[in-house]
Amino acid sequence: MRTIEGLSALITGGGSGLGLAMAHHLAERGAKVTISGRREAKLREAADEVGCGWVVGDVTEAADRERMIARAVEYGGGLHALVNNAGNMYRAPLETLEEKRLLDLFHSNVVGAMMLTALAVPHLEAGEGAVIFLGSGHTRRAFPNASPYAATKAAVQTLTQVLAAELGPRGIRVNCVIPGGVATEINVRAGLVTAEEAVARQSAMLPMQALDRLGTGEDVAEAVAYLICAEWVTGAIVDVDGGLGLGISRD
Repeated sequence: MRTIEGLSALITGGGSGLGLAMAHHLAERGAKVTISGRREAKLREAADEVGCGWVVGDVTEAADRERMIARAVEYGGGLHALVNNAGNMYRAPLETLEEKRLLDLFHSNVVGAMMLTALAVPHLEAGEGAVIFLGSGHTRRAFPNASPYAATKAAVQTLTQVLAAELGPRGIRVNCVIPGGVATEINVRAGLVTAEEAVARQSAMLPMQALDRLGTGEDVAEAVAYLICAEWVTGAIVDVDGGLGLGISRD
């Protein structure tokens, strides 16, 4: 099993939430981390906090994707890990779904990550690196009105295993982490809830978990770090959810 120290990692959506927690975790252990995102002020602040590289970019834009990879390779002296963390949320009843918003969601959550991964392949092959996708508990438990987001994450999880088979002969490992009840900005940014409501919503899920606490960004970051370093693990879908996906109810 390799060590994190000295590895170059690009984390999309690294300016806040889970991405920021991953950046802290990896940088504290000696990785050369580059974070990307669309909000420059947020990225600058996060990079200063972590002590890492940064690049403004949207995964749905081809020129931005090229700039992300170039910056990570420049900053880290190569690329050993790509963490496809960037994503958006769209929730609505089936009858009210808007086709454009659906397509935009698939572009940001699935297609953008696929295209970015393709650009990273030559560098990851040179460094026997790893790709990490972020899935969602929405594929483990069915929540009404969440079909758009759940569909994108189901696609990502299948993509993980297909790419693991495709890229394995080139020495590249591909795995996926499924976070559970961790309060992040994604629903707030989508305008669905306030920050306080997001925490309350996650807390309301505690009776659906085996473990009686909410998750943290650090919990998820530990799993990501393990998968970056585990040299004989590929195609794995790792649930980091306190048992949310078990389907239990403690009420």
